[in-house]
Formats: sequence, structure tokens, C-alpha cells
Amino acid sequence: MKTLRILIYLLILVNLIFIGFFYSEYTGKATWTIETANITRIIDGDTFETDIGKIRLLGINTPEKKKPGFEEAKEFLSLYLGKEVELICFKECDDIYERKLRYIFYENRNLNEKILSLGLAHYYPYSEDKYTKDLLKAEKQARDKERGIWERSNNKCMSCIKLVELNEIDPGEYIILENKCDFDCDLIGWTIKDDTASHIKTLDFELKANSEFQINYEGRIWNDGGDSLYLRDESGKLVLFYRY
Repeated sequence: MKTLRILIYLLILVNLIFIGFFYSEYTGKATWTIETANITRIIDGDTFETDIGKIRLLGINTPEKKKPGFEEAKEFLSLYLGKEVELICFKECDDIYERKLRYIFYENRNLNEKILSLGLAHYYPYSEDKYTKDLLKAEKQARDKERGIWERSNNKCMSCIKLVELNEIDPGEYIILENKCDFDCDLIGWTIKDDTASHIKTLDFELKANSEFQINYEGRIWNDGGDSLYLRDESGKLVLFYRY
């Protein structure tokens, strides 16, 4: 009887494996894919070319060119130039720019996670998968230790500026900043951005002592389903971080 139960269990298991295989082959909706590739060119800290196409790393966003941290992130990824790596994707495997969205593994190490842990990138949400929690944990560790892009500002207004409100509902998106100190704060040259690289606003005003200032946006900037706010001083150091 025990042998029969084992045989039945194995038969069910084999059938499930075959069903999953043929379903993914028939529909093209495989839950994950693994590929082997050689890195041939580094574009920036989260994008590179391989012998199977251009790759955009999942779950992270490194600084853009000419921004603090860009060279450091690119230099880290350059360590793997010419190396053979494994590339893995789950639900989202391609983007609108015809890049392959992938996790990159080298000698069983998740480099997406490693980049976050070194403070060379911030978490950038795609569809949640088995690595999402690891990415968020790595980012938090870097943030707590103020590594890389998480280095805190030493500006005298660092502890003065607070986020009072972020309204992400379009139309009429806005944020309200408050200066809690009893002296004026010059915010000229400071920047505010969200999780993307394209929505960067450079500030050009002075925030008076013990006062608030509302910054209005045109169009859709702050995602209704969740986003992050990064306020940095004129040297690119972090003043304020908020995620919803």
C-alpha cells in the first residue's frame, strides 16, 4: 500500500510538471526563463549589451549620466565585462525600448541585489517576484548605512525641511515642503525626483523660516499606485526620502 501511494504521488507530480511545461510552451506565458550570455558592452550602471541582446536590470535604477553615483555604478558593472552570466526574468521580460528585463547572476550571486546593497542604485518597482523582498532589504541596508546615493546632506537646512503633503492625484499634483527652522533656507539648485530618471525638478527659491511652500506639477508625475520622492541638495546629497 505504501509503495502504491508513492507511485501515485510520483505520477501526479510528473503530470503537473508536464502540464506546466506544455502550458507555457503553448501560451508563451512561462513563469520564468533562464539564459546564459556574455557581457560585451557596459552602457551604464543598470544597462548593458550581451551576445543575446541589450539587458536592463530588473528592480533597480542607477543614477543617470553626469549625476552623482553614475560612474561608480558603471564601474561596478564593468567588473563583469566579458564574463559569462545567467539572466533570469519572471512576468516582465521586455520593455517598450526592446530591452530584455533581467536579473543578472554571476557565480550564484544576484548582482541586482548587490548593486542595491552598495548604495549604487535605488529600488525601482516592476512586477513583484521572488527577489523583490531581497531587493528592498538590500536597499534599506544601504540607506541605513548611508552608502553611495544614500549619503546624507551636511547642509545646515538638512534637518529643517519636511514633507508636509504629496498629492499624487492628477490633475493638480503637488507637494508641500515646510521649513521648521527659525532661519531661511536657500533651496536653489536642490532637486526633487521620483523613481524615474525623467521627472527631475530643480528648485529655484528660498524657503522662509517657519513657513510652507507648495510646488505644483503639470501632467502625471507621481504614480497613483506608489512612488518615491528624493529631495537632494545642490551637491546631490540626500535631504529627504519618502516612499508610498
